[in-house]
Amino acid sequence: MLFLFILISVTQIISAQQLRVGVLTEYDIQRILFSYNEGSYLIYADTFEFGAILPNEFVDISITSGDKIQLKKGVEILGEFEKINLVETIPSSSIALTSKSPVVKERKYQDDFEITLSAKGLIIVNLVDMNNYLAGVVESEGGGGKELEYYKVQAIMCRTYVLKNLSRHKDLGYGVCDRVHCQAYHSMLKYTPKIMDAVKATESLVLIDDKTNSKGELAGTYFHANCGGQTSNAADVWNTNLPYLNTFKDTFCIYTKQATWEKRISQQKWADFLVSRYNYPLYDSVFGPMIFTFNQPERIAFYQSPALGVPLRDLRTEFQLKSTFFSCYPEGLDVVVRGKGVGHGVGLCQEGAMKMAKYGFSFQQISLYYFPGLKLVSYKDFLFFNQKIVSETEF
Repeated sequence: MLFLFILISVTQIISAQQLRVGVLTEYDIQRILFSYNEGSYLIYADTFEFGAILPNEFVDISITSGDKIQLKKGVEILGEFEKINLVETIPSSSIALTSKSPVVKERKYQDDFEITLSAKGLIIVNLVDMNNYLAGVVESEGGGGKELEYYKVQAIMCRTYVLKNLSRHKDLGYGVCDRVHCQAYHSMLKYTPKIMDAVKATESLVLIDDKTNSKGELAGTYFHANCGGQTSNAADVWNTNLPYLNTFKDTFCIYTKQATWEKRISQQKWADFLVSRYNYPLYDSVFGPMIFTFNQPERIAFYQSPALGVPLRDLRTEFQLKSTFFSCYPEGLDVVVRGKGVGHGVGLCQEGAMKMAKYGFSFQQISLYYFPGLKLVSYKDFLFFNQKIVSETEF
């Protein structure tokens, strides 16, 4: 019997194939301009070619009343179509996107674009090289002016995430989106060339978990702005227990700018929420007097007591708190909420990682500090050792 070794489908991502990333996904786009930025793009609509977008030129794409996509080059109407593609003709070309309905600030991206139609508006997909995508994400998520080793860590986190979630939005026509719940991808890399150096220096590196699954699997590389001195259990945030995402003390971020915060909320709103949503026992001799007073020296999952069933994450959402790591007390007619950290607290603490990089820790040390028990490996090697054996009769 002849056997063929076939790598699982995502092998193509490492071999310079393009990711499908939905952009401007938080908007119902009705009309958008694609204008020249750098390089050159050919315009395709269904089976037709309409030349290139040259300097000072743009295409105007909008939805017609007949549920088609109208394509204009400048002011000239080229027709109505089902799909439009903008394809770079020179490597490292980039193009500017400006939504006119609704109005959205201009964004710039590299590589190719595909535009189709949904019931809500235009679906805009950036067909982007992995390295270009990661550079844009790392700059969007981490900002400029950081150490090279921090950018290496962030690149590994983002690469692992996107490879693990290649089909997250498959039903919408793309793999991942540009929003924070996937990874922020608000632009191509623009201001920090060092980030591309970090992406290339860690090319193909990912974090894998070979404890939960003996064959190994890509890890959940979650990150947040600041843990406030202690990370969160994944189970407390998402009801998913992962051994490498347990709470631990992190002293690297406690003196950074987002380490502490304060917010005042009216006692009436606080009490109304707890009583109406969770039947908080106002007249209980123990819990009643404690309704506005809560002390959390270490991270826990519930307000006052697990017996009351009030998840801290729900209080965070309701009152738009920066994290669930807070204590509170009454003052006047308000509840004063004093918190630590920003974000869900699971996985990599970005400000802690930035501080570690400043202190001279390597990207390997930082990665495994926040994700203990995981392994840093080449994705190509990971795929090779997880390949599927398929007989010729299965074709």
